[in-house]
Amino acid sequence: MPGCFKKTLFALASLVSFVSFILIVVAMGTPKWMTGKILCKTGADLVNATDPELVKFIGEIYYGLFRGGKIRQCGLGGRRSQFTIFPHMVKKLNTGLHMIIIMFLCVAISFSLVSFGFCILNAIKVPYRAIKGPAGVCIWNFIAGGFLVLAVTSFMAAVKLHHLTERIASFRENVFQFVVLEERFEDSFWLCVASATAHAVNLLLVAISEIHFPKIKTKTEEANVTAEDIMY
Repeated sequence: MPGCFKKTLFALASLVSFVSFILIVVAMGTPKWMTGKILCKTGADLVNATDPELVKFIGEIYYGLFRGGKIRQCGLGGRRSQFTIFPHMVKKLNTGLHMIIIMFLCVAISFSLVSFGFCILNAIKVPYRAIKGPAGVCIWNFIAGGFLVLAVTSFMAAVKLHHLTERIASFRENVFQFVVLEERFEDSFWLCVASATAHAVNLLLVAISEIHFPKIKTKTEEANVTAEDIMY
């Protein structure tokens, strides 16, 4: 049986792994990875809009991995619409990169659950195989955290290098052209960052659990010295 200190640390690590799992699931299911402001360039050019008048042509957009919405401002008032990434819009995006981001997150979800199970196992008993012990817990957390970092980095690359927001804003817009004025990473994106941080915390907890602290003898234990102990 593991000691009380180890039990506490692995119980805490299992809780952190489960929280990480929840964070990824919530992040994937919500449409607030990015928000931004979009300018209806075609409408602004048609009326030669000056700076004060540009406000009438600036709309908003938000989106996640599967759905989103936008407010088009092309001089005739705001028109709100919603959209889904699959099955049609994804063909106009960098399809491979978008699918890789989702795949990375799914792998991270799987290893978060594996980490959760192995942390509970180590809190209950001392495993005989090293892969099921602290070393295994470290491996699963490292893999989960690594795939989360890859997913976050890939999403940033899609936004900054492949102009993801502009492609989504201009999808099925045959007349109007939109230009992105401002982009912000939102809560769902930061949930994935928090999840990756949680796995780093787990690695730290496992490392602490392997520290062997010296046992402090009580006065009662020191007093119970037999004659044989004195001879040696």
